[in-house]
Amino acid sequence: MKRFQMITEADARVLEYGSTVVLVPGGHVTPLAQDTLRERRISIVSESTDVDAASLAPAADIRTVAIAGDHTSLALKKSILQHLRGRGITVHDLGTDSTDPVDYPDTAGAVAVQVARGEADAGIAIDGAGLGSTIAANKVRGVRAANCLNETLARYARQHNGANVLALGSTLVTPADALAIVDTFLGTPMREARYIRRLAKIRDLETRRV
Repeated sequence: MKRFQMITEADARVLEYGSTVVLVPGGHVTPLAQDTLRERRISIVSESTDVDAASLAPAADIRTVAIAGDHTSLALKKSILQHLRGRGITVHDLGTDSTDPVDYPDTAGAVAVQVARGEADAGIAIDGAGLGSTIAANKVRGVRAANCLNETLARYARQHNGANVLALGSTLVTPADALAIVDTFLGTPMREARYIRRLAKIRDLETRRV
């Protein structure tokens, strides 16, 4: 990662879109640079932040999304697929495409595995309420799934908790609300070092023996 004592707007404009840079202790970011960094989805971590922890932050530049849902999700999944592909995002549709009953651990698990393997930058899992998919996806190491009912929760899930999988309840949100939630989730980067450090503690919980 590139290290900076000061980040100016000129610096910000030449940094790679969606990248992460390190600000040394006592470093400064100019006001104009802050706006440019936000627009270019560039994350800043302090040098005191564990670099390994910084690598846990979710991708800021979402180019590929994995999506799957159970038999209740068909209409909502189709709407999200069309919306994301219309934005130029590559979407891996992992099913289901039938009204025949399917179990949410299978659909949410398929999404979670792609995200954990780095085959998708983020994931979307849908079932009736979104709760089952959240629980199932979070059983896959490296996945942080959040069930979001509104844009505020979607923003917090990404910005504060580093969520990389969005769970939606097809019976709880309208298609219009779901699209707004998806856009907010995918468009919000995790920037602050104090939040990123906590991801390492979440990772440690995944390996703790109880």
